[in-house]
Amino acid sequence: MFPAVLRVSCLFGLLLLPLLGLAGYVSSDTRVPEPRREFRGAWIATVHNIDWPSKPGLSPGQQRAELIAQLDLAASVGLNGIILQVRTECDALYRSKIEPWSYWLSGQMGVGPSDGYDPLEFAVTEAHRRGLELHAWFNPFRASATATSVKSAQHLTKTHPSLILASGSMKWGNPGSDFIRSRAIEVMVDVARRYDVDAVHIDDYFYPYPKTVGGKVYDQFDDSATYTAYRAKGGKLDVRDWRRSQIDDFVSKLYAAIKATKPSVKVGISPFGIWRPGEPAAIKAGLDAYDHIFADSRKWLQQGWLDYFSPQLYWSIDPPAQSFPVLNEWWVSQNVKKRHVWPGIASSRILSSDDKNRPASEMTRQIDITRQVCSPSGPGHLHWSMAALREDRGGLRSKLKVSYAEGAIPPASPWLGSTPPGPVYVAPAEIGGGLQLSFKPAPDVRWRVIQVRSGKTWSTLRLVPGGENTYRLPNLPEEVAIRSVGATGMLSQPTVLRRQ
Repeated sequence: MFPAVLRVSCLFGLLLLPLLGLAGYVSSDTRVPEPRREFRGAWIATVHNIDWPSKPGLSPGQQRAELIAQLDLAASVGLNGIILQVRTECDALYRSKIEPWSYWLSGQMGVGPSDGYDPLEFAVTEAHRRGLELHAWFNPFRASATATSVKSAQHLTKTHPSLILASGSMKWGNPGSDFIRSRAIEVMVDVARRYDVDAVHIDDYFYPYPKTVGGKVYDQFDDSATYTAYRAKGGKLDVRDWRRSQIDDFVSKLYAAIKATKPSVKVGISPFGIWRPGEPAAIKAGLDAYDHIFADSRKWLQQGWLDYFSPQLYWSIDPPAQSFPVLNEWWVSQNVKKRHVWPGIASSRILSSDDKNRPASEMTRQIDITRQVCSPSGPGHLHWSMAALREDRGGLRSKLKVSYAEGAIPPASPWLGSTPPGPVYVAPAEIGGGLQLSFKPAPDVRWRVIQVRSGKTWSTLRLVPGGENTYRLPNLPEEVAIRSVGATGMLSQPTVLRRQ
């Protein structure tokens, strides 16, 4: 008899026992509460070095140290997801054969880290080690974020100049070009295939934001040649409907391509937070994203061409013309396919020049609202951006630690697969006053989630990557429960250990 080895094969137990010794834990049939489900994320922007790295041209060691500091901060506050920008202007913050290394990384487009490290591979590994999902964030069409940066010979502005349009001080890949849309999908599929990311994510830059002069709105660039070619081939749509059709085509094909490559990788979209002024009726003002950047984001949500939807609801709770709770409730009501709706909240506007009177408590109030009105899978939200947490705007960190006092894991995505993983096979061992858990390898397990009981209270600890076969608790809990988490977030039945 091997009382310390629970739900584990004899061979596994025999291999572990000589190494770990016996533990004072036995199997228990205690009923364990379900872990709390909530996505708690933050964007890390690399364009203009908003969040990381702090400036172009840092040494690889400095880059890694800065990123680790931000991931440590995210985990310590209670986040469980990071949305890392890896394509800012048709470039790459990862090793790519398609597009050149980013200027924002090295200070020279086309030049990668001097020691050969891959920032995205590093970010995925270190985020997962801290129980954080890593979502790779892409800007689909922007080709130049500034008027001054020098582009490499491999950049789209050099290889396909006829497909590039000017947009103020920026340059844009023409969304009406089949090649430009296909290139954006190609790079996202490439990342989903080669890296262990949890999601691919696109932002709200579809067609560029318009300019307003004397109260009139003007499009930012001239795509008349592309539209004329479309009409010459028999196209019937007017120019604005045609532009929307190009973006619809892009979004639907992106979703299909990611699912054909790696079905469990989520697709997230973060559009402008107002679909159209007047929808709902209480929203009186704001950019008409449907007609000005040609983003029919409600259609994408209703068609299910995404797995999570993060409208940028950067307004406060109280103003009636652009009200956070009104918009949040409206978007949830449009979610007929029951995808995740995880709004973006503007933590970086706390005590900012944009909103001098916005306190950090506004963010925790908004988090509470998303918990009260959310999609069926569970609530969630994304902070724009990590700068707010890094700078601790208005004491935000301490307030979030209260809001996040109960640990949470991201909601499951059962439409991507609803079969739960098998039970956890674990051998416990008391070592140095703590409890070490050793797991039998399970290739189909994405994460393990650990819950511990103290008195009558169960607490959810951080996620542990499925590839890690040991985990050490610093103390000896009265009971500990371990569950497997599959690729789509489905949970196994708990394996429960009770201290004798």
